[in-house]
Amino acid sequence: MRDAKDWYDWHGPYADPDSPLSRRLRLVQEHVDGWLDERPEPVLRVVSACAGQGRDLLGVLARRPDAARVRATLIEYDPRNVEAARAEADCLGSTVTVRCADAGLVESYADAVPADLVLFAGVFGNIGDDEVRGTVAALPRLCAPAATVIWTRTRRAPDLTPSIRTWFAAAGFTETAFHAPADVLFSVGVHRLTAAPHPLGPRGRLFRFT
Repeated sequence: MRDAKDWYDWHGPYADPDSPLSRRLRLVQEHVDGWLDERPEPVLRVVSACAGQGRDLLGVLARRPDAARVRATLIEYDPRNVEAARAEADCLGSTVTVRCADAGLVESYADAVPADLVLFAGVFGNIGDDEVRGTVAALPRLCAPAATVIWTRTRRAPDLTPSIRTWFAAAGFTETAFHAPADVLFSVGVHRLTAAPHPLGPRGRLFRFT
């Protein structure tokens, strides 16, 4: 059963630049910016799971002169958030597709992967621990060679982030950054795939919001 939380209203704290959500957003965007600076390719593919209104990526593209080289797919279930993300993408004139779909289903990623950057911000804190582990193990199915994954998770007790970092290593990723600010509970992790990627494979469910 899907969470009763209103995922459109959830974006309200972004209006406060000092809110934990805004601070987390800035960290994620800094890593997206840094990743783009490090990757000189003329075309880069990005996929964002449970993308909300797309701020993690669209906010970065809005200020970059090289935004046109990004081919992105944002996957979001709430139609109001989809509409907001599409409006922003249209204003940017960027090559971003906003897909109204369940990011927990493998088939929602068809034609969007393999991606060079995979964004999983706001996902791991809203699914079961076993599903987090299974999703991390499945992430090479969404990745191009040497892809980067940016993820977030609360450190509210019991803190799962040490296990998540171990699961990334077991799945063939190398950690390049991990932020755990002392005065807030959020964390931001960045991992690069150093093993071989896997094919997307058959239909199925990766996770379900609980």
